[in-house]
Amino acid sequence: MNRVLYTLIWLVALPAVLLRLAWRARRESGYACDVAQRLGFFRVEPAASTLWIHAVSVGETRAAQPLIAALREAHPDARILLTQTTATGRATAQALYGDTVALAWLPWDLPWAQRAFLRAWRPAIGILMETELWPNLIAECHHLGVPVVLANARLSERSARRYARMPALTGAMLQALSGIAAQTAADATRLNALGAHNVTMTGNLKFDLAPPPDQLALGQRWRAALGARRIVLLASTRDGEEGLLLPALQAQLPDDVLIALVPRHPQRFDEVAGIVAGCGLHAIRRSERTLPGDRDPVWLGDSMGEMVAWYALADVAVIGGSWLPLGGQNLIEACAAGCPVVVGPHMFNFAQATDDALAAGAAVRAGGPDDMASMVVSLLEDLQARQRMANAGRAYAAMHRGATARCMALIEPLLAARLEQVARDHRR
Repeated sequence: MNRVLYTLIWLVALPAVLLRLAWRARRESGYACDVAQRLGFFRVEPAASTLWIHAVSVGETRAAQPLIAALREAHPDARILLTQTTATGRATAQALYGDTVALAWLPWDLPWAQRAFLRAWRPAIGILMETELWPNLIAECHHLGVPVVLANARLSERSARRYARMPALTGAMLQALSGIAAQTAADATRLNALGAHNVTMTGNLKFDLAPPPDQLALGQRWRAALGARRIVLLASTRDGEEGLLLPALQAQLPDDVLIALVPRHPQRFDEVAGIVAGCGLHAIRRSERTLPGDRDPVWLGDSMGEMVAWYALADVAVIGGSWLPLGGQNLIEACAAGCPVVVGPHMFNFAQATDDALAAGAAVRAGGPDDMASMVVSLLEDLQARQRMANAGRAYAAMHRGATARCMALIEPLLAARLEQVARDHRR
């Protein structure tokens, strides 16, 4: 009954969902591609076996890299299907994997659309990244005998409270999962409290992502070209944050410091350029392929797939998403690249990783934008402190590796059992 009501809500909302998709397609053309797939219409070539990973957007798509590599090594003849729901996620997948994986949209969570998706692709296993919990999808997988693993699972206290308002729906959904690979003990505890079974703490897959050497080299080339100029990176900023952070830095930074500003969402690049101008600052855009001059105060990172290069360039990185109650962004990438990190008060989506980085000396936490600016100035004036934080960040990232192997230990028995069952059914 709970799932019926949930489906009815989806049906009522579907016209608004379609209108929102059309509106987003005006700003990001990727949303206009293959719209029929979102309703369950697919043309699929047959394959001996398909291993399916769902990664909603950019962060999850990147986090899936080591898992996809391990699956490809263990099952070289299998087709790997990667589904997303956002255009930026799909663009990231195309850049990372090219034609080595099949790409599709995950349908909206209507039972017949999810059933059509599963019957078209016939996955041997489904791996949902992080917090992608869809009741009809999981129920249809359970009905068709497709094992589903929630990998790199994380659940903040805020999200746990939201799921707890629907105990019957949430409990049934979590209990239908074949396994859950939780990032931390706190995530595992919250999932268990909501009714989940088969929860294993495996760690965070993002620690297994080594910084790409070509991106590190690109950042180092930028740094060499900019000479002795010091650089502060505003990394993965989100709506409303630039107007807080830029004035705070303007008030305290020496004039020679370059602010590199990389918004989280590409559809905001032009908007953020306007915010920079509104602060009385001139921005050079990365898309112009021109390096900032000595008098240019801001370099706007309006490109995709270069975050590691920005971390390799910067003397200090200020992590976005943490200055308003948005949950923060991933700081592991910055630490692995050896970039000192300043976070704000709202890192609840990355609470354990943040606490561990703070304890390791790889990051510092500011109470607000003015406090952040003071910390940044202090770090810019203290080369030894930055070097200590850089070394601590690399050590912190290295110490937490190994989640991929632990996830694979959970996935492989489920996959082997499913493939054997499919083979038995075929022999009949």
